Amino acid sequence: MTIRDWEGVALIIGAGDIGRCIYDYLTAESPNLNVVVCTRNLTNNKEIYLDLENDHSFASFENKISLFKKPLRLVINTSGFLHSNRVKPEKRLSHINRSNIIKNFSINAIAPIMIAKSIEKFIRPELPFSYASLSARVGSIGDNRLGGWYSYRASKAAQNQFLKTLSIEWSRKFPLSIVSILHPGTCDTKLSKPFQAGVPKNKLFSPSQSSEYLINIISEQKPSDSGKFLAWDKNIIPW
Repeated sequence: MTIRDWEGVALIIGAGDIGRCIYDYLTAESPNLNVVVCTRNLTNNKEIYLDLENDHSFASFENKISLFKKPLRLVINTSGFLHSNRVKPEKRLSHINRSNIIKNFSINAIAPIMIAKSIEKFIRPELPFSYASLSARVGSIGDNRLGGWYSYRASKAAQNQFLKTLSIEWSRKFPLSIVSILHPGTCDTKLSKPFQAGVPKNKLFSPSQSSEYLINIISEQKPSDSGKFLAWDKNIIPW
């Protein structure tokens, strides 16, 4: 039985391009799942407010989940931070500053494990459950050949360690659970837009393409796959 056949609640954390496409895909393909977007920028009253950098927001988030009458079956974290109008990926050591590091770690490393902490009490050990979070190939220490992007690389590597550790704990508490650490490929989104120049056309995915790849991976995984760091094409990425 794949997630397309599951009955219950699915939460999509983040309302960016990939988050919205995953919401659309699951809504169309998984009729028995009640799919809900969780975001800071609400667009309708069916969405759940969640500010990933505010602990009080997580308490409210948990209260909202507790109101669902169906079991929580799937949570996909699509949030991520790479740049803003004021913050850019560091090309060299001289670009490093504390505030940039903290911002990257807040969204890319701390938020995914805080999400796990919030949803843990709603996981039913007798039911299959999947928690997937988007990482990045540049978070691989073993695959780092170009350097640069210090804060982003390090924060994604930290997320990977958090979630690998989580997968071990949950395998004991929830034997049917799966923790997935996923690289969606280079996707044509606002996050990657300034850095697409050197990407071959056949390796630049639309958000809908990337979403389908990710859902296929999540759907096919078994508890024995929990804790793996996987690319969009299902290949294992070195830590």
